[in-house]
Amino acid sequence: MNAPIRTAAASADTISSRLQAMDWESVYQDLDSYGSALLPRLATPAECAALTALYPRDDIFRSRVVMERHGFGRGEYKYFNYPLPGLIADLRSALYPLLAPLANRWNETMHIAARFPQQHADFIARCHAAGQLRPTPLMLQYGAGDYNCLHQDLYGEHVFPLQAAILLSEPGRDFRGGEFVMTEQRPRMQSRPEVIPLTQGDAVVFAVHNRPVQGQRGAYRVNLRHGVSRIRSGSRHTLGVIFHDAL
Repeated sequence: MNAPIRTAAASADTISSRLQAMDWESVYQDLDSYGSALLPRLATPAECAALTALYPRDDIFRSRVVMERHGFGRGEYKYFNYPLPGLIADLRSALYPLLAPLANRWNETMHIAARFPQQHADFIARCHAAGQLRPTPLMLQYGAGDYNCLHQDLYGEHVFPLQAAILLSEPGRDFRGGEFVMTEQRPRMQSRPEVIPLTQGDAVVFAVHNRPVQGQRGAYRVNLRHGVSRIRSGSRHTLGVIFHDAL
């Protein structure tokens, strides 16, 4: 794997230091209770602008998907190629170790055999050994009338159960509408919706597929999906950080 591309905007305080300064007990509690948690102001406005400016480039992406062609919604997204831009590589390697203990606890509670190593490089090596070689971090671009249908980002046998999205645009200035939405389906119950309000630079960490819920007879699995509501006006860019690679 080649060295990561450095983005134009670099901050004196690193992504790792910002993550370490957050209240992780509250983050874990929210993930346990709701399947999602807010990481406020994880990226600076300058970093958001620098990442958004990458979107027109073709040389750093491996593929482009127009959602309407596949029934995924409206809008488009591009998957980054290796080497990842430095900020994205830093996000993956710094955020994963903070989430791996929770991921292991969730899998143990749900009686799922997979366990995750503490370092992201070791997990990526596992993905690559199984043929999941394609990087999955992506950038999404929406215009007026665009939306993203509820879905799950599953790309192969090896799936890390948590992922993140960072809003790169500023609501009310760059766009209106376009809320991040999750639904949770519990057995024999109607789906529960959750809308996570984000401002520029905020990240949301959320369950990819399942999470455990404690019931009267023990823990059981609930199924989650995520999407984006209709953009009313303007343009919205989002960075998606997925920790497993794809087949």
